[in-house]
Amino acid sequence: MMVKGYNLTNIGTPLKVLFTSYLCVVGIGYLMAVTQILFTHGMADGKFGLSVDDIVYSYYGDRSGTLIEHKLNGSMKENAPDEDRFKIIQWVRDGAEESEFKSRGINEIFENNCLACHSAEAEMGLPDFSDFKNIKERSEADTGATFSSLARVSHIHLFGIAFIFFFVGAIFVFAKNVPVWLKGLVIAMPFVSQVMDISAWWLTKFDPVFAWLVIIGGSGMGAAFAFMWFVSVYEMWISKHDDTSVIDEH
Repeated sequence: MMVKGYNLTNIGTPLKVLFTSYLCVVGIGYLMAVTQILFTHGMADGKFGLSVDDIVYSYYGDRSGTLIEHKLNGSMKENAPDEDRFKIIQWVRDGAEESEFKSRGINEIFENNCLACHSAEAEMGLPDFSDFKNIKERSEADTGATFSSLARVSHIHLFGIAFIFFFVGAIFVFAKNVPVWLKGLVIAMPFVSQVMDISAWWLTKFDPVFAWLVIIGGSGMGAAFAFMWFVSVYEMWISKHDDTSVIDEH
């Protein structure tokens, strides 16, 4: 459905500039989000690139070892020298005793390599490693994301991403050359995919078989975003102009 007389070819240059500017900014933001995923979840198995194993390790965990060990061999591998990583891993395998935290110099390794991001002052949503309790918790068997972190990230994504797709969809509504059935399907797809994606985080926490749903949900959002973005920009600036303009550009 489209407001009678309005479409992306005849809305006038000011609105085209406004819509295109917004689409460009959120497009760059989307690319940055994908990049961030590749360097965090995408390194969970120690290899660059997002895979089903990465999803399983991130949400279900690798219960054959500890979270700290897996992070140091995966996404955090580049953040500390090999010698320091080995010392931490060996300390964890020896039981991660607080009495040996200082005597073996592990506290200094954390201070030099970890606390810049893993501290209360950093405010990055990462565990505060200035508190030994948080280090000890992550020295236990790796059971993936905690329920509290899942709840925190889920509500942030549900609110934030829904706003993004609402406005992208609101622009795409005015596309002229897309069938109504396809337009409705594409507008609904990112919202359905988002619910699927986030629900799959929780399901994967209990059973790794659901990791596939995370990839399917994320792919659905990406495909819908790309389709709406390119169609909208194409119709505003490349498609044949509709001479029945309803907005005065002067």
